[in-house]
Amino acid sequence: MAIAEQNGTFSVAGDPNHPANQGRLCVKGSALAETLDLDGRLLHPQLDGQNVGWSQALDAVAERFSRIIAQHGPQAVAFYASGQLLTEDYYVANKLMKGYIGAANIDTNSRLCMASAVVGYKRAFGGDAVPCSYQDIELADLVILCGSNTAWAHPVAYQRLSAARRRRPQMKVVVIDPRETATCDGADLHLPLRPGSDAALFNGALHWLAQQQRLDQDFLQRHTLGASATLAAAASWTPARVAEFCGLPLNAVMAFYRLLAGTENWLTLYSMGINQSSSGADKCNAIINLHLAGGRIGKPGCGPFSITGQPNAMGGREVGGLANQLAAHMGFSAADTDRLQRFWRSPQMARQPGLNAVALFRAVAAGQVKAVWIMGTNPVVSLPDADVVRQALKDCPLVVVSDVMAATDTAALAHIRLPALAWGEKEGSVSNSERCISRQRAFLPAPGEAKADWWIISQVAARMGFADAFAYQHPADIFCEHAALSGFENHGSRAFDISGLAAYSRQQWYQMPPMQWPINRQHPQGCRRLFADGRFLHADGKARLLPITPRLPHSAPSAQYPLVLNTGRIRDQWHTMTRTGKAARLMRHISEPFCEIHPQDAVPLGIDDGHLVRLSSPHGWMIARAQLSAGQRRGSLFVPMHWNAQFTAQGRVDSLIPPVVDADSGQPESKHAPVRVSRWHSRWQAEIFLRHAAAPPRGVYWSRVTQQSVNHFIMAGQQQIDDWPAWLQQHFGLDGLTLQIAELAQRGFHAIGWRQGEVQLAFYSRRYAPTLDRSAILAAFDHAPHTGPQRLALLGGRSAPGQTAPGATVCSCFGVGENRIIAAIRQGCHSAATLGEQLQCGTNCGSCLPELKKLIQQHATQRVA
Repeated sequence: MAIAEQNGTFSVAGDPNHPANQGRLCVKGSALAETLDLDGRLLHPQLDGQNVGWSQALDAVAERFSRIIAQHGPQAVAFYASGQLLTEDYYVANKLMKGYIGAANIDTNSRLCMASAVVGYKRAFGGDAVPCSYQDIELADLVILCGSNTAWAHPVAYQRLSAARRRRPQMKVVVIDPRETATCDGADLHLPLRPGSDAALFNGALHWLAQQQRLDQDFLQRHTLGASATLAAAASWTPARVAEFCGLPLNAVMAFYRLLAGTENWLTLYSMGINQSSSGADKCNAIINLHLAGGRIGKPGCGPFSITGQPNAMGGREVGGLANQLAAHMGFSAADTDRLQRFWRSPQMARQPGLNAVALFRAVAAGQVKAVWIMGTNPVVSLPDADVVRQALKDCPLVVVSDVMAATDTAALAHIRLPALAWGEKEGSVSNSERCISRQRAFLPAPGEAKADWWIISQVAARMGFADAFAYQHPADIFCEHAALSGFENHGSRAFDISGLAAYSRQQWYQMPPMQWPINRQHPQGCRRLFADGRFLHADGKARLLPITPRLPHSAPSAQYPLVLNTGRIRDQWHTMTRTGKAARLMRHISEPFCEIHPQDAVPLGIDDGHLVRLSSPHGWMIARAQLSAGQRRGSLFVPMHWNAQFTAQGRVDSLIPPVVDADSGQPESKHAPVRVSRWHSRWQAEIFLRHAAAPPRGVYWSRVTQQSVNHFIMAGQQQIDDWPAWLQQHFGLDGLTLQIAELAQRGFHAIGWRQGEVQLAFYSRRYAPTLDRSAILAAFDHAPHTGPQRLALLGGRSAPGQTAPGATVCSCFGVGENRIIAAIRQGCHSAATLGEQLQCGTNCGSCLPELKKLIQQHATQRVA
């Protein structure tokens, strides 16, 4: 929730009454207020690069889409939407494309995060219905975290788990992940399995529990089908075979299986490490098979719980945002398409699934799709084979982008740009991973000419001839139609049913509390967990177990590309940084793209910690900074997914990822790309801090680090520079500055640029990456040093005499650096709790707690009982 401050700004705090987070925020949520300014915002409609009025822009979108449809048919156009849209926005976009244009070519970036989970649930349960609640985290006896660095990617849920373990020490936690991540901190068991081998581990668990007679035979017989065939398919997966296939010690495999046998309630939280795979749907069903066979579903503390990666991925699933779904959890059967056409009174209803995300942009590249409207997402950065996506959009006859930010990799290719409202400015609803619908409330006025997405889409629809069907005056009108559709001819066959909200007044909608669907006559206040009665959504009421044949990832390493690239999130950034990149404190923990590599893999390549490296695949290349980590599995690399062309020269990791997808879900395999890595040899590395705006030079490596009131770049180059002042003058301008210079050994060069006693520029170049006290340098721009020793310290990139550098940021919530933490540990703070009491670190989102504990282990000279 937003809190108005006396100076007219806002701060952000968690809602203590919300059941999902109980007042906790991750560091990204805490920093939301720092992204509310209008710097970089798209504030006016733009047509072919020129600002125009809304009428002209909307007319152009409608006319150009209509012309292409008239010439080439409805399959020649597409929408690509986003989990950042509110449910009301999503609903209107889906209705226009599928019910009125008459094609199903609307997909979403949610295809990249949870499409495999959707397929798994639908195959097993008969519907896309997550059975669990976040409350189950606290009620489980065994929590399995699979394919998720939960401590960083879902820190609120992870801290809820940590708090539950403190209350119930008997609770066990197993982490299944090839990497040793922050999530492994405190786990009872970490299984660093071979990438992609998860299905074998769960098949083996099913077989072993069957041998030990630990399956729920009564549940299997009364409530499921397919158990015999599924158990037969798993029968060859002995613990020894599982250990060999997964690359795990046999005793570790057995430890996991014995935990399953010895605990009553199991909860499996699984995420991108499972879903983003060429066999992601099968992995999901392997997990669900185990829960069904054990009868661990529909009960408190139990269930297969897919945790999504976006704020409204679930809302998109509810309205049919995926190309293979229709609204209200309907599919493309004749009965469903007929039902939806009657409800919408649509002139031409899509009768077959459309193009999913990867196929959609391939169709753009092939010229089959000639117009695409991209809403609130950045596929030029986030999709696999990203360079092909970029070229496809360059060649596409019509690209429309509606977004919050003006400068994104994707918006740069748009013919028409439409300014959308951002968080804090728009009204609507979202649904989270546990099916909880929450209201999003505006507290800021619309800036410039920005409009709600639902309004933009409705206006285009009206201009295409569909005014009556899109005559919405308020998002509550859309929500109530959405709710009515969910109950239309739904006699319990579709789990998504919020018909109990269909008659809401606007005032009731404004005041709507968080509720988990279904919300109907049977469950007027919502429903915490599904399938408690053992009845599922298939016509016969029974769940399905599916025989699973474990398969290793589609793309295998080779002599040319011998390493496996895994991509994912880091703690303080989100998606492609279009918003989180604006917050300075979210850049302090990790400031540039990195490549995590095992030390034994690095040695023969001549790579050391901090070296710049070049990663390449058959699809593209990038540059990142090496981080050596013994927690990285041999033969594997990890690179974050976030950096874009606004923040680094060549750091779009998805340009390396092949367009391999799961055959059933269409979800890309973003966790297993064969690559090679080599040292990127530079002649110099540097950091520059500037008071004025500037662009980095072409032909060098650079990353931009967001700072308040200062422009900051990390750079490196392969060409020797003999005259640094001339180079700085050429690229950054030194006119009117007085330079304070230090020339150092091994071609080191430092310079401070002064004007009227104020620091305007600080530059530090060395053979290798310079070691700097960035906080001291940034402070000098606010309060210029005056004494000789202070100025010399600034020239050296150090703190002034008598001051201690805070060190690398560990706690982003409160800006606490490593040196301060180490000093407190040496003074007797030998627990995370005492560090929190003294420095506040770890007391908000808690995602820095694993790092705090490591520092305590390294620097505590005595232990406190």
